[in-house]
Amino acid sequence: MEKRRFGRTRHMSTIAIFGAFSLSQTTQAEADSVMDRVIAAGINHIDVAPSYGVAEERLRPILEKERKRFFLGCKTTEQTSAGASAELHRSLERLGVDSFDLYQIHAITTLDELDQVTRPGGALEAIRDAREQKLTRFIGITGHGANSPSIFLEALQRFDFDSVLFPLNFIQYANGNYRKACEELLRQCRLRDVGTMIIKAIAKGPWEGPQSFNTWYEPFTDPHIIQDAVDFALSQDVTGLCTVGDMTLLPHFVSACERFKPMSEVRQEELIAKAGSYKPLFA
Repeated sequence: MEKRRFGRTRHMSTIAIFGAFSLSQTTQAEADSVMDRVIAAGINHIDVAPSYGVAEERLRPILEKERKRFFLGCKTTEQTSAGASAELHRSLERLGVDSFDLYQIHAITTLDELDQVTRPGGALEAIRDAREQKLTRFIGITGHGANSPSIFLEALQRFDFDSVLFPLNFIQYANGNYRKACEELLRQCRLRDVGTMIIKAIAKGPWEGPQSFNTWYEPFTDPHIIQDAVDFALSQDVTGLCTVGDMTLLPHFVSACERFKPMSEVRQEELIAKAGSYKPLFA
């Protein structure tokens, strides 16, 4: 599988970054089987969070054996320094590791939330302290909302984050404002040597009926469309894609990353032109 430099971390991340949400509702045996597939694909970067059900506990056995194989990123949704520090230490304990490669402020969706985590006494303060204590090497920020690219442009003005994680897909790129903000964020990340992780690459739209997959959005399920969606996202100037959260779709997603071929600009625009057939995840 192709690898790309994860910004200033210098880690050569596989273009498929294992999103451990797919372990959120698994037995240990199921999790072990998933991780066997991850290792077989050569994936070398894990993204996990304490909000991902039992994912941290399920990862512990594999990390006890294979910690050096993976660049390990974790997150906190706590917005105060005390809360973030406590959550970081709980995650270290649950995962059975001494430190993270990357620790991220998680799910920032508004400027008010950004204000909260970056002010004195906010979560960023605790994570900077953790870096000084060598509990993490790098610091990132993540978001899942319609304004994530714009918010992260502001975040990069306030602190020199090492990575960002945000949604990008061909349907969302049909929204001119969202596309413009994404392209400017990616340009700034390139200039600042910031690693970029993409989520929701295969999002078809918001759930409007029964939720039949372990995802926060309705995903594409046809392998051919998954391939197109993955090729589109990876044809942007990004480091890699966090894998889909549903175990049944995970093999298709990983296979699409293994078969990735750069998509021409003409083909990208053709795909964006078809976005009107779907309801965008964000208005």
